[in-house]
Amino acid sequence: MQALAAEFGVGEGCANPFRSIIVRALELVYACEEAERLIAAYHPPAAPSVAVAPRAGVGIAATAAPRGLLYHCYDLDAAGMILAERIVPPTSQNQATIEDDLRIIATRDLALAESELRDHCEQAIRNYDPCISCSTHFLRLEIRRR
Repeated sequence: MQALAAEFGVGEGCANPFRSIIVRALELVYACEEAERLIAAYHPPAAPSVAVAPRAGVGIAATAAPRGLLYHCYDLDAAGMILAERIVPPTSQNQATIEDDLRIIATRDLALAESELRDHCEQAIRNYDPCISCSTHFLRLEIRRR
């Protein structure tokens, strides 16, 4: 895996968001290799599941999502029903960095035509959240030139 990453110019700690598509592709290769390893080592358990009695409590997890870590917290009542939930999606975690990058791009590329500048800004946003452009009309750009 490290040789493949090196072949594509990705070392440890790649912090360039414009290389995120390459990093994601490498993650997919790793995921497929790991899936093959797990399948080869799999031994069916004696029972397909474990019985769980409902009870009150709090469940907290962090799960990997295509855009980054997704944090969840669930409060359950004695019957195991969800009373409250809190979810922190990757986009909200990356919001400040996205805005910082947009300031840099907008300042650096201000001489571009509005449509071209919008494209640059949208690309920067998709580097952090590849799903956002399809799920919402996420960017309104208005340039006031003096």
